[in-house]
Amino acid sequence: MTIAPTAVVPTAPAAADSRRWLALAVVMTAAFMDLVDVTIVNIAVPSIQRDTGASFSAVQWITGGYALAFALGLITGGRLGDIFGRKRLFLLGIGGFTVASALCGLAVSPDMLVASRILQGAAGAMMVPQVLSIIHVTFPAEERGKVFGMYGAMVGLGAVAGPLLGALLTQWNLFGLEWRPIFLVNLPIGVAGLLLGARFITESRSPNALRIDVVGTVLATVGLLLVLFPLTQGEQLGWPLWTFASMVAGVVVFIGFIAFERAKMRRSGSPLVELSLFRIKSFAAGIGVQLVFGATTGIFFLIWTLYMQTGLGWDTLQAGLTAVPFSIAVGGAAGVSVAVLVPKFGRKVLQAGALVMTVGVLVYMLLVNGIGTGITTWEMIPALLVMGFGMGLIISPITDAILSDVPAEHSGSASGLISTVQQIGWAFGLGLVSVAFFGAVGNVAPTSPTRAAAYSTAFSHGLWWVAAGLVLAFALMFALPKKVKPAAEPVA
Repeated sequence: MTIAPTAVVPTAPAAADSRRWLALAVVMTAAFMDLVDVTIVNIAVPSIQRDTGASFSAVQWITGGYALAFALGLITGGRLGDIFGRKRLFLLGIGGFTVASALCGLAVSPDMLVASRILQGAAGAMMVPQVLSIIHVTFPAEERGKVFGMYGAMVGLGAVAGPLLGALLTQWNLFGLEWRPIFLVNLPIGVAGLLLGARFITESRSPNALRIDVVGTVLATVGLLLVLFPLTQGEQLGWPLWTFASMVAGVVVFIGFIAFERAKMRRSGSPLVELSLFRIKSFAAGIGVQLVFGATTGIFFLIWTLYMQTGLGWDTLQAGLTAVPFSIAVGGAAGVSVAVLVPKFGRKVLQAGALVMTVGVLVYMLLVNGIGTGITTWEMIPALLVMGFGMGLIISPITDAILSDVPAEHSGSASGLISTVQQIGWAFGLGLVSVAFFGAVGNVAPTSPTRAAAYSTAFSHGLWWVAAGLVLAFALMFALPKKVKPAAEPVA
């Protein structure tokens, strides 16, 4: 998944820092480490299940817990950097991320792994918002376009490298550690980032930083947990009454959150979420697109991995290589979308992307149902190329489309909210996997002769959810501006 630019409050330096390129290498390596860590885990899920005995719900929390903690901490992490110093928060974040990676690699139980992944997500939320902020204050205006282009290329590389690196590290079974090297590989990178970052990154902070909205953060966190926890656990527990009561309570908490944010805006002008942004039709609809698209992709990537490895019995390397054509198609279409298509055709490109991706999903479903459990990587590639091309048309221009009508003075807050909603959607989608996939699998034993057929049926069932989400995203895109112009640069 791409990470939209987070809230940036630039304070341009008087002269370009001579160490800026070394600082860039440090922060981009850290961002790459985070991006890879989002996708690298999915490919290793079956190995984690075999080794730790993790249940379906634990698997969802191993992947979704990171996304949830990351989402909840993004805006707060950005503001902490503005207040206490972006370099300081970056170093604290990369240090915490490294420690959490070690705890993940050394986990002796599913519960320890889930807790460590949540800690890892929280540390990432401190680290990642500082990356674009540090770039912004380190490089002069005439160099930023080139640098942000390099950042975009790094995001695309992360999408390709994550599944493949996860497959290789798991398949090689280094020192008999099976899946653990996918986390332990972060240790030398993190230590190097700490040492080099301390030396080469220049400290910066905003003179006008807002205060932290503690109550708003607590309300948002509680509301999300009240909704996501029963979604993740409900299928396994047989949907007892408390699961529905919890989700209703979550909605009530969110209503309270909105009321509190409105009151805080009137009192102090420093809410966690700038609610006035939702009066802008294109922004409100775009946030809906991000939420739905994040949930849709969250569902797809997890059930796809489980289908290939647990269902069809493929090893991690074959599954990882199968993901490469998809990732290449995403990267190629993203470049064409931003550089050529969107300036000419506007929002129609994003809508075409949603429709093309939907077609790819339906073709994939036909292949799964038609060929059955004997399907090969080569037979999947046409559908994956179509899906990847459709996704690429969406992921790069979507941020500018959402921000097109947002005033410049609110663009930093708005872009941070986009990133947060994207990650919340991802976590929400992983929670929905219980309903979209695991419920259809049933209680099929790993050694059952009907396992492959059961997983194929469940995967096909899950693809209907993916297709429905894409159709909904397509409909919401009608509220985006017809012409997509570059987002206004955040101001102090």
